Amino acid sequence: MNGFPAFLRLAGQPVLVVGGGEAAVAKTRLLLAAGADVTVAAGAPARELLEWARDGRVTIDRRRPTADAVAGRAVVIVAEPDADGVAVAAAARAARVPVNVVDRPALSTFIMPAIIDRDPVLIAVSTGGSSPALARRVRAWIEALLPARLGALARVLDAARQAVNETLESAPVRRRFWDSVLDGPIATRILRGDEAGCSQVLGQLAAQDRGQPAGVVHIVGAGPGDPDLLTLKALRLLQQADVVIHDREIDGEVLAYARRDATRIAVGKARGAQSWSQAEIDALLVHRAREGQRVVRLRSGPATARHEAAHLRVHGIEVEIVPGVAASGTAPAASAPRTLSVAS
Repeated sequence: MNGFPAFLRLAGQPVLVVGGGEAAVAKTRLLLAAGADVTVAAGAPARELLEWARDGRVTIDRRRPTADAVAGRAVVIVAEPDADGVAVAAAARAARVPVNVVDRPALSTFIMPAIIDRDPVLIAVSTGGSSPALARRVRAWIEALLPARLGALARVLDAARQAVNETLESAPVRRRFWDSVLDGPIATRILRGDEAGCSQVLGQLAAQDRGQPAGVVHIVGAGPGDPDLLTLKALRLLQQADVVIHDREIDGEVLAYARRDATRIAVGKARGAQSWSQAEIDALLVHRAREGQRVVRLRSGPATARHEAAHLRVHGIEVEIVPGVAASGTAPAASAPRTLSVAS
């Protein structure tokens, strides 16, 4: 990563914006939306800034900005990187105050991303300052995929979260429950605008789902190894898996699509490393599934591993085979897996 993604809580925090033009207006608007206490240092502030000042939403400081202005600030944004602005940015860096200088990533300690706001869902897209135009385009692609009422769905889930957590004590059980909700009719109902009573219904459903979940194994073909050629179903399963048991030759970029806290286990034969026999792999799959985990057995190439599937079924384990894309037929899978995985 070219930066560490994080979201700052700026409600009520003192923030300094240096500059009074269009860029200052745009940054101040975002900071006000985040609830920040904004001071704008500008000799000739734009009309919008003056209107906000008259409404008591921002403070205008018409004095020439100096290094002292950064003291006590949670964030500094330099919207006009002239000599004064560059000096203020240097003072902020020296004081360890997060600073962004518009169009000057080398002078910044953080980057302002392109933002998708579905309050309380917030998605930020960054290219590390290398191409703001590309970040805006990616934002547009993601916007086209997201339901307009995504924020309403998040609020209903939040309202039900405590009751569900108290009812379902196991993290894997809770994760399975929320996935079933998001894939089911309640989420569809909320996204259509009918959310009345849904929080109570979720609590009732959780009470009916107290038991240990039945494990399942998805045997997934990784295709020719190009992460762009994973099928959409393979992506979804990787992002839901509790454990990914993968051939050693699987590319790291493919494994990166798995949920971050999923366990990853490399199996098979390799020089200088533990070799796994097929019997040991079979036993591992059965063991993990019987623990109630969602297992992805990720195999290189388009192989379907019928032996592993048959072994699991003999032991009463639910199993699904998800073939990979054949190297000679890659076109259907190449359209948008990367974009979709960003949004998830």
